[in-house]
Amino acid sequence: MLSEKQKMLAGADYLASDAELTRDRTLAHTKCHEFNATPGYSPEKLEILAQSFGSYGTDCYIEPPFFFDYGYNLFLGQNVYLNFNCVILDCSLVTIGDFVKFGPNVQVYTAGHSLDNAKRLQGFEFAKPITIGSNVWVGGGSIILPGVDIGENAVIGAGSLVSKSIPANVVAAGNPCRVVRNNT
Repeated sequence: MLSEKQKMLAGADYLASDAELTRDRTLAHTKCHEFNATPGYSPEKLEILAQSFGSYGTDCYIEPPFFFDYGYNLFLGQNVYLNFNCVILDCSLVTIGDFVKFGPNVQVYTAGHSLDNAKRLQGFEFAKPITIGSNVWVGGGSIILPGVDIGENAVIGAGSLVSKSIPANVVAAGNPCRVVRNNT
């Protein structure tokens, strides 16, 4: 029988209230607090993230406050910049390519809840991976929902709700986010 963590990582319905997942989140939230409370941008501050994430590329810069759920499902490429108040709910894999930039208040949600009220009442959640290709710019206040892929060189306009995958080399914006034009 699969553990709730194994179910979460496999994309099946899982109970987030499970003791192992609760411990993992508590540890991650402690690391978030340490990161956010450490002044400046010291080697110690970088080490907090490097120890928490699945991978943390060189020359990345994350402005505090920054929040994540587990950390171990978060994979950052090289030269990633996340502006103030970014939230990444990494219940599934979040892969962010090289030279990606997020504006302030960008939110990335791999977690979701069933439309079936009975499942929600029982506490079930689901999680789907999110992949953001290299050289992507996500404008401030954008929200990226579970299962979305954003192709390389794409630009997501500020305040967008990205509920479906966006191809490479485009400018996309809106609620829901739609391709506005090519970016070549």
